[in-house]
Amino acid sequence: MIEVEICSFSLQSSIEADQNGASRIELCGGFLEGGTTPSQGLVKEVLREVTVPVFIMIRPRGGDFCYNIHEQKVIKADIEEIKKLEPSGFVFGALNPDGSIYIELCQKVVEWCAPYPLTFHRAFDVCKDRNAALEQIISLGFERILTSGGANSAMEGLGELKLLNQKAAGRIQIMAGAGVNVSNVSEFVKAGLSAVHSTGKVWEESEMAFRNEKVSMASGSMPDEFGKYESSGAVISKLIRKVY
Repeated sequence: MIEVEICSFSLQSSIEADQNGASRIELCGGFLEGGTTPSQGLVKEVLREVTVPVFIMIRPRGGDFCYNIHEQKVIKADIEEIKKLEPSGFVFGALNPDGSIYIELCQKVVEWCAPYPLTFHRAFDVCKDRNAALEQIISLGFERILTSGGANSAMEGLGELKLLNQKAAGRIQIMAGAGVNVSNVSEFVKAGLSAVHSTGKVWEESEMAFRNEKVSMASGSMPDEFGKYESSGAVISKLIRKVY
């Protein structure tokens, strides 16, 4: 049976995922940055409201995955505080400046997160040697790797995902993510993968009636400040039906 993990950025999306068949939730902040550490308030409320396992993203900022000593202090502090809320697990990844896995920091994070399991996130997709990284991540004790196969989307990286799954040989779970949706999820099932990762998102229009569009509160990357993406129960249900 294939697992369907839903990447959620809000309490609303987490409830939709929980009520519509998700196997697990990856809880993040920072949608436009590709996922950052969520607020403790969000973590607390999601854990209170849902019944499925919830893994918490640990990423102090957007951008690359090379973290300085100051950021590492924040990483440790976030883990210490979130552990008090008793999540199901954590999501993390870090690289050295040369693109190799930052083994020393990852080892510390595994220790800081113990006894909770970890997913290694898509930092894997931008490392310089995925074959070496696979073995290192297994040795570090991570439970799974979220990956697109080193491509912009999991569909583009499908061939590499198959190879990674073969090389992993059951030692670690390979979870396909990046652009996984209702129209293509069956391809990952056919490929023999045991887990997929999706947002199941739709655009939700803002309730704001008055809109001062002369003043922007966001960076230029925000397409529309009067709306947001949320996971859709209907989309998640369709996704689940495609894999079972």
